[in-house]
Amino acid sequence: MNRLRQAAGVSALALSQRSGVSRSMLSRIENGQVSPSVETLDRLANALGIPLTRFFADLRCRTDFSHVPSGKGLRVERLGAVADYRYELLGHVLSGNLFVEPYLVMLEADAQPHVTFQHPGLKFLYLLSGAVTYRYGSRRVKLGVGDSLLFDASALHGIEDLGTLPVSYLSVVFTLRG
Repeated sequence: MNRLRQAAGVSALALSQRSGVSRSMLSRIENGQVSPSVETLDRLANALGIPLTRFFADLRCRTDFSHVPSGKGLRVERLGAVADYRYELLGHVLSGNLFVEPYLVMLEADAQPHVTFQHPGLKFLYLLSGAVTYRYGSRRVKLGVGDSLLFDASALHGIEDLGTLPVSYLSVVFTLRG
């Protein structure tokens, strides 16, 4: 229960309020001190937005799996996104404490350099086409096809100069939930 609550990014207090299950009962359920009724589990499942059957899955044998066929990534319209940077989500992780966002990023014809990206977590980039100069804090690095970067994304970063077009790259952001 605790893992499902944390994966949903919900505090124990919020889950208690959403489900109508007392905070003390929720604590005893999470610590394995009581076996909740099916009605209580149903209220908790509804509050977490998961199917009731999720509580009965063998999590030791379960692994997250996401398959996205070529060209079928989910186009993501990001609020405040840089114009002419197109993002396609290539998968997702459904549970656990690690949130993983793999994107295919394609710069369209009118894309401009942008060096003020900044967010929590780690970022991995792998250049698929084109060439760019990438800025990370005060560092600059020229990237060509097949080059990669891995860095703490809390520093200012982004493409400083577009070299050879078209530019596309794999961008994977890793952040801890909660």
